Amino acid sequence: MRRIDASSLELEERVIKTNKCQKTHKGGRTLSWNALVVVGDGRGHVGAAIGKARGIPDAIRKASEAAKKGIIRVPLDGTTIPHAIVVTAGASRVLLKPAAPGTGVVAGGSVRAILEAAGVRDVLAKSLGSSNAINAAWATLKALQSLRTPEQVAALRGVGVEQMSVRRQAVPTPVGASSAGSEESDGQR
Repeated sequence: MRRIDASSLELEERVIKTNKCQKTHKGGRTLSWNALVVVGDGRGHVGAAIGKARGIPDAIRKASEAAKKGIIRVPLDGTTIPHAIVVTAGASRVLLKPAAPGTGVVAGGSVRAILEAAGVRDVLAKSLGSSNAINAAWATLKALQSLRTPEQVAALRGVGVEQMSVRRQAVPTPVGASSAGSEESDGQR
């Protein structure tokens, strides 16, 4: 995959989590910090990384630089994602589902931060398994990287986009139809 040039994008960075670490030496304890940072332009580009240093500002700077090196392109379908996906990273499982316009980002923690940085405005997300912010962030990035557009799927299958059933169209019910008649038609599909 081609690397995306971060200098050509207008990136915003957000610190998701900081964590204090201590290492015990013969002379005492050494304190250090790690920071999980997400960067994104809100138009389909996002990256996240961890930085470790003796101080919080240095850890954030290192994480920001690393996140800019690992930016990925997210295929968007308007303001949502093209299809539902479940991805595992470590003990975390993340479920992402497309949502209707106006739904908003229904997610929490690091999943929400990454989706907002990527520019996804309408999505339903659920963090399954471990709620560890770092593993949930990696699972979300893996899910966004695994998304495919209908055009990509059609090219892989060797058919045209119009031959694929991308979206199921709602079947209009007749104006005078009773509710029992519509239930019978639903059961026959």
